[in-house]
Amino acid sequence: MIRLVLVVWLTADPGGMEGLPSPGAAQDAEPVYLVSHGWHVGLVVRRTDATAAYWPEQDAFTDAVYLEVGWGDAGFYRSPDPGLGTLLKAGLWPTDSVLHIVGFRRSVTAYFPESEILRLELPQAGVEAMAAFIHAAYARDEEGRVMALGPGLYGESRFYAGRDRYHVFNNCNTWTARALQAAGLPVRPADVVTAADLFEQARPFGKTVQP
Repeated sequence: MIRLVLVVWLTADPGGMEGLPSPGAAQDAEPVYLVSHGWHVGLVVRRTDATAAYWPEQDAFTDAVYLEVGWGDAGFYRSPDPGLGTLLKAGLWPTDSVLHIVGFRRSVTAYFPESEILRLELPQAGVEAMAAFIHAAYARDEEGRVMALGPGLYGESRFYAGRDRYHVFNNCNTWTARALQAAGLPVRPADVVTAADLFEQARPFGKTVQP
C-alpha cells in the first residue's frame, strides 16, 4: 500500500482545448494509443507511421508492427523490485532518465488486455513531430550514438539512456503529455502528474477502445 501511494505521488480541468479536429476528421489521420499501466501511461504508434526519417532508432525493431514508448526515472523504471529509497530518490530530486521501447505485432488491445486504452487519430505531420520529439529524448555518447542499457520489462523491449532529468514535476506522464503536445494535441503538461490527469485531458479527443 505504501508503494502504491508513493508511485501515484511520483507519477501524479481540461479547458482551452478548442480547435482540434475531432478523431478521424483528418484525411491522413493515423492511430496513436495511450495505454494506462496504472501509475504511468505508455504511448503506442504503428512503426511504419513513425518513419526512420524522424525516429531512426525505431529501426532496432524492424519486425514490430507497433512500438510502445515509455519514459521515466532510470533507477525506478529498471529495478525489478524498487524499494522505498528508490522511490524517494526519484521524487525528491532530479535523477537520470531512460526510455523504454517495446516492439510487438499483435493488436494493441490483445497485447495489453488488462489496460485502459485510448485511441487518438492524429495527422501524419503530428505523428512525425511526435517521432522527432522521441528521437530528441535519447541521450547520446561522444560519437552521437544512442546508449542501449539492456533488455526491457516485457516482450521484445529495450532500455535506452534518456537525455532529460526526471523529477516529480517532470515525470513519465508529464513527458508523454509533452509528446502529445509536440504532435499538436492541446494538452497542458504542467497540469499532468498522474496517469489519470493525462487521460482526462486526452479523452475528449480520442475514443476508449478498452475500458
